[in-house]
Amino acid sequence: MKPEVLVKDVMWSKVDMVDRKTTVQEALNTMEHKKTKMLIVDKAHEHDEYGVVLIADIARKVIAQNKSLERVNVYEIMNKPAISVNSEMNIRYCARLLTRFSLSRCPVIDEGKIVGVVSLTSIVFMNHAYRAKA
Repeated sequence: MKPEVLVKDVMWSKVDMVDRKTTVQEALNTMEHKKTKMLIVDKAHEHDEYGVVLIADIARKVIAQNKSLERVNVYEIMNKPAISVNSEMNIRYCARLLTRFSLSRCPVIDEGKIVGVVSLTSIVFMNHAYRAKA
């Protein structure tokens, strides 16, 4: 029997969270976890939703448009609401969700709070590693 691999087994638990009014330049300057290739935009209030900014969004919506990193706020280029998954989700369903929406990664949320980021790359390689051990 194949082992059940869950999102929590393959996600990165360290993420970069920024305020919506942060400039893209400030966000990039403070980004500590570049391998996630994603910034999580914090909720503005309790009933708000998280947003996300991918490195690809910065390239497409700021750099390619010849806009200044210092003059664009992350709320101007974020995707909101963010499509997210639960850490207890089977990676098979997570992979289906991400590919269905043409996403490479998404936030992992438990009890309304960000607990990590999962990507197709981490799903493929970590799944391979889990299967190799079994």
